Amino acid sequence: MDFQNYMQAFLYYCEFSKKLNEKTLKAYKIDLAQFEQFNRGELSKTNLTNYIEDLHEKYKPKTVRRKIAAIKAFVHFLIIEDYIDQNPFLKVNISFREPILLPKTIPFYIIQQILRSAYKHRREAENEYQYNMALRDIAVLEMLFATGMRVSELCQLKNNCLDMETHTVKIMGKGSKERIIQIENYEVLHILKEYCTAFFDDIESTGYVFINKLHKPLKEQSVREIINKYVKMTNCNMHITPHMYRHSFATLLLEEDVDMRYIQRLLGHSSITTTQIYTQVSVRKQKEILSAKHPRNKISITE
Repeated sequence: MDFQNYMQAFLYYCEFSKKLNEKTLKAYKIDLAQFEQFNRGELSKTNLTNYIEDLHEKYKPKTVRRKIAAIKAFVHFLIIEDYIDQNPFLKVNISFREPILLPKTIPFYIIQQILRSAYKHRREAENEYQYNMALRDIAVLEMLFATGMRVSELCQLKNNCLDMETHTVKIMGKGSKERIIQIENYEVLHILKEYCTAFFDDIESTGYVFINKLHKPLKEQSVREIINKYVKMTNCNMHITPHMYRHSFATLLLEEDVDMRYIQRLLGHSSITTTQIYTQVSVRKQKEILSAKHPRNKISITE
């Protein structure tokens, strides 16, 4: 089996036929190369079983599942292209229980402090460059919290996907699935309009909404650095990632009694099961319900 040639054909198919994003393609390439290195790319029941056992010894369940999924997708491609006749996974037991990890959220007061620090930093800017960089930072922070988008979606946001007239942002999610989210908060809209005006030339020339100091599209690592910068200004010891904004967006909406189906659409989840994990982290809402609604409150033990 010419594993390398088949792998290149598979990656080409994923990029140009399935339109998978660069991040997924990179993961597929790494995972397939690892499989080839482990057993010279031989797709047999024994080799697959040994490889999966080795994965379980080295990685966490979520990573193991992703790496197995990459091999399964590759095998599926080989079958539909008639490169192989039988599916080697048919007699391999790949089922295992993955522990449920509750998403980490940012307390609302910390989100508030981070935003206040960013706005304060802009007010204290000593020149136009510092002002514009702070303006960009605020726009990034506000967009993450206003939409719950992934950091990859924010960095890949094209200028024609942000419509300030209709207050909508069109997001290209996983698997090239589009979703449209409305932004109706006046302060968020105002800062986005100011940002788009200040960075108009760079946005037009690059085709992307968010720009770095080198006049190029903003990278994911830069977003993490922006968040860390303002977290330090709040003297908060909590480690905060861009994805935690997404988790907080969902959890806080849930605590405001927004229907789970709406949150599912806002996040771009294919299955409601993925969204339901947020019901387990809404501790504050649960406490309020039990405090105010529990039937025990109606029982009086005084005569």
